[in-house]
Amino acid sequence: MIRSLSHMLMSGIFIAGGADAFANPGGRTNKVADAGIPEPESAVKLNGAIMVLGGVLLGLDIMPKFAATILIGTLVPTTIVGHAFWKEENAAGRKGQLTQFFKNLGLIGALLDVLAE
Repeated sequence: MIRSLSHMLMSGIFIAGGADAFANPGGRTNKVADAGIPEPESAVKLNGAIMVLGGVLLGLDIMPKFAATILIGTLVPTTIVGHAFWKEENAAGRKGQLTQFFKNLGLIGALLDVLAE
């Protein structure tokens, strides 16, 4: 029961964040384009859609290991491209991106726990 609750609680950030990225790719596309990824708007939308799918699967405890795998697959590029704190020129921007970077590392750690279940 605790495991299922953990999955539900973790899923919210992927569903909400993925839906927002899909519906409003906005400034994310600039970071993706700067990273040299082709079709940046499509890449952001695809990443968002996969996050929603993985979040729903994880939250409903349907194929949680598959969900964790695809969510890790979305978080790695999101963390490197989207939260490149080392590229930030001002202290406030660097601090904010560093926080997001470490948050994503924590999520990857939690998803690795799902894979180890």
